[in-house]
Amino acid sequence: MAAVPTSEPPTIPLGDDLGWALGVLFRAYAKAARAAMSDVPGGPRGYQVLATSVRNTPGTQLALAHQLGVDRTVMTYLLDDMEKAGLVTRQPDPADRRARRIVATDQGRALLHDLDARLVEAEDRLLSGLPDDDRALFRDLLQRLAANVNTFEPMHTSCQAAEEIDAC
Repeated sequence: MAAVPTSEPPTIPLGDDLGWALGVLFRAYAKAARAAMSDVPGGPRGYQVLATSVRNTPGTQLALAHQLGVDRTVMTYLLDDMEKAGLVTRQPDPADRRARRIVATDQGRALLHDLDARLVEAEDRLLSGLPDDDRALFRDLLQRLAANVNTFEPMHTSCQAAEEIDAC
């Protein structure tokens, strides 16, 4: 018996669809990261501010906004909330008294340490379907692909990536 012709295009099995797989992983990671950072003012953005203020030379408020791809006004409100929570301070920039440097407090450093542990735990849950060797290989390959793509289509922060995906 002959196959019945159809006007619908052939479908790609979900297991072979890279976009579907990346979307599922990204959605699960974003959800886990938001949950891990729920007690940080600004959530993931606040985490990035805190991480940058701890791991990099303290930058000015404006430089931090540019580096993280955050509007200046939004950054001001975010830093207000983080300062009220005792996580960062704004200190005068010795090179320019009009500018303020963002410096993590001891409380902010302790919270960042806790947040990093929460993220590792969330990532471990996300990658639990892979043996340890495959997890390391997956991370390595993903980092190499991301670095390659980033050379011709730069993405400065994971928040920027999430916002662009949400806008689609």
